[in-house]
Amino acid sequence: MALNDVEHCELHDVHLDLVSRINKEMPSEDELYDLAELFKVFGDSTRIRILFALFESEMCVCDIAETLKMTQSAISHQLKILKQSKLVGNRREGKSIIYFLADDHVRTIIDQGINHINE
Repeated sequence: MALNDVEHCELHDVHLDLVSRINKEMPSEDELYDLAELFKVFGDSTRIRILFALFESEMCVCDIAETLKMTQSAISHQLKILKQSKLVGNRREGKSIIYFLADDHVRTIIDQGINHINE
């Protein structure tokens, strides 16, 4: 896409007060990198399907695998990524490991994402 294909200002007039205010509010490079990495985790449809299933109910790996028609191994691999990203948590119940959304932030992200694509 060429520059001419994108709408842009006809006059180069930088609003320094606005630029200064935004730069003061801009998160650090490390924070922005971490945010980009978090959103990469959401870039995989299998992980989104797992998160959506957990949005509905806490589940063990067996139930998630059956729900998504995938192997337990494949689900476990994705759950490891989701857990490392602090999007899911787990607890032991007897011989089962129960997975759940880590907190209400994850629930909000999923809910907002669904609302956004349905607009």
